[in-house]
Amino acid sequence: MNSEISAVIEGYPPEAKARLKEMRKMVMQVAKELELADVEETLKWGEPSYISTVGSTIRMDWKAKRPDRCSFYFSCQSKLVSTFRELYGDQLQFEGNREMVLPLNEPLPEAAIKHCLHLALQYQKVKHLPLLGA
Repeated sequence: MNSEISAVIEGYPPEAKARLKEMRKMVMQVAKELELADVEETLKWGEPSYISTVGSTIRMDWKAKRPDRCSFYFSCQSKLVSTFRELYGDQLQFEGNREMVLPLNEPLPEAAIKHCLHLALQYQKVKHLPLLGA
C-alpha cells in the first residue's frame, strides 16, 4: 500500500479503517482480475484514489461528518453511478451522481461492489455500451 494512503487510513477510527482496507482490497482484486498492471494508487483531494488508463478514477473515504459510513466516489461526469443504481439499486445505496455509500454496520454486498468496480476500472472501453456492457 502506498505510504501516503496508509497514513490517511491509519488516522481513521477502527471501524472505518477496517472498512477502507476491505474496499481497497476489492479494488486491487478487480484490477488484478482485469490484468490492469497500470492501476495507480495515489491521493486525490486527500482521499485514496485508483486510476487506470482505461478506466475512470475511483476515490474512497470516510468523513467525520458522516461517521457511520465509508464511500466510493466516481466521476460525476460519467454514467457510472446511474448505471450502478439501475443494476444494484436494491443492494447498494447511492447519493447523487457520484457516491456509493457503504454503511459500516452492514455486510458488504461484495459481488455487486466488485462488478461496479470492474465497470469503473475499464470505463473508457465500455462507456459507449448500453448499461456499460453489464
